[in-house]
Amino acid sequence: MADLWVKKSIEQLRTEAAESEHGLRKALGPIALISLGIGAIVGAGIFVLSGVAVQYTGPALVLSVLLSGVGCAFAGLCYAEFASTIPIAGSAYTYSYAAIGEFLAWIIGWDLILEYAVGATTVSIGWSGYMLSFLRTLHIPFPAELARSPWDPARMEDGTLVHSYFNLPAFLVVAVIAVLLILGIRESAKFNNIIVLVKVGVIIMFIAVGVLYVIRANWVPFLPANRGTFGDFGWSGVLRGSGIIFFAYIGFDAVSTAAQEARNPERDMPIGILGSLAISTVLYVAVVLVLTGITPFRRLNVPDPLAVAIDSTPAHWLAPIVKLGAILGTTAVILVMLLGQTRIFYTMAFDGLLPKGFSSIHPRFRTPYKSTALVGFFVALGGGLIPLRIVGELVSIGTLLAFTIVCGSVMVMRKKRPEIRRPFRTPMVWVVAPLGMIVCLAQMFGLPSDTWIRLFGWMAIGLIIYFSYSRHHSVLRNPPKPPRSAPTPTARIES
Repeated sequence: MADLWVKKSIEQLRTEAAESEHGLRKALGPIALISLGIGAIVGAGIFVLSGVAVQYTGPALVLSVLLSGVGCAFAGLCYAEFASTIPIAGSAYTYSYAAIGEFLAWIIGWDLILEYAVGATTVSIGWSGYMLSFLRTLHIPFPAELARSPWDPARMEDGTLVHSYFNLPAFLVVAVIAVLLILGIRESAKFNNIIVLVKVGVIIMFIAVGVLYVIRANWVPFLPANRGTFGDFGWSGVLRGSGIIFFAYIGFDAVSTAAQEARNPERDMPIGILGSLAISTVLYVAVVLVLTGITPFRRLNVPDPLAVAIDSTPAHWLAPIVKLGAILGTTAVILVMLLGQTRIFYTMAFDGLLPKGFSSIHPRFRTPYKSTALVGFFVALGGGLIPLRIVGELVSIGTLLAFTIVCGSVMVMRKKRPEIRRPFRTPMVWVVAPLGMIVCLAQMFGLPSDTWIRLFGWMAIGLIIYFSYSRHHSVLRNPPKPPRSAPTPTARIES
């Protein structure tokens, strides 16, 4: 079993990146990378999962946001070191391959597939909720039977319960974004930059106007007492809430998946990762305080909590603007999640752990079009069928596992390869990395047991695939044989 821990050297990874002349297009600078991170971070947590998490925390949701932000800051510093040292697409998968070995790299890669695919599914459901709310603002009807998961019935304003067949808006938005990603990374980045500017402007407007209608009584009690069950308010509720809303911070992780498409990754990757994380955390804290101050938290357990909050104020003119900003914001999140997922597929297929077809690059658009099409289809299908609560918690536990392994891997690399060049070094790594692992693991244990069961089920499927296919097709374990040279004319005469 020793060959399970075979590693890729840093030199080999850098050589592979340098030799890929016909690989991914290098089109992203520091501003585009920060925008990419904000595009993923600012969206899902604020616009969708804040309404889910607040049911465990009450007004103390801001404490969950801060706890998640601290854990992300520790993990982000570790990611920044790896991204500058190993500027290769693949994120935590690639880092683990170099630091610990192929088996754990497969585990984390399989986990990242879950993280990004289910993340995009989660946000597509939130996108659907905001789109339908926006259509209601415009008095445009949409059939309730095509608005939610079949296992997530909707209660109408008159009290009747409607069972849906399929969430059609969630399916369609993912399909359109998948096509955009196939067309090119430069086009996708420009689209994302525009959306990020709009949604950040809308969020700042929500904060500036919403603070005028804050009712302090909505913050009392700030931390509701625990009701006898772990995670049901109290400090355990804050821990559970942070585990749920942690999902929203995977944007800086998505930045690292685009390393091979950065123009100067050694300099720009740390800027993109840490810059997007800092800006997004400040916005998160402000929005959550205003959100819970405007509306009693029990009314926010919906796919569109900001829309519900602003509808409860006299500032009705802002409601359609907030809803439109949420639609654009969640669109950007879906784009970045699909981008990260397909780049993980691309890197794992390049290494032979997945079928080679997933590493195919389109001759014109220079994007991994086959993996994008496949991932786009299944994510769209998940958005149409799966309820929001299940996918939200599942992607959080996958994200936390990835962050924990990255924090551990950076210490392993410092110990085993102290001599390699590190353009960015994690400060106080022997303090920062362990603290990152502790905070992430604590939030994982705050999630419910059924989420752990689903994670173990997904990992069991991954192990079956690894031992039946990936291990036997690994390029590192089974390097291609050099072509046999043709015999020279002299050799033929001598024989």
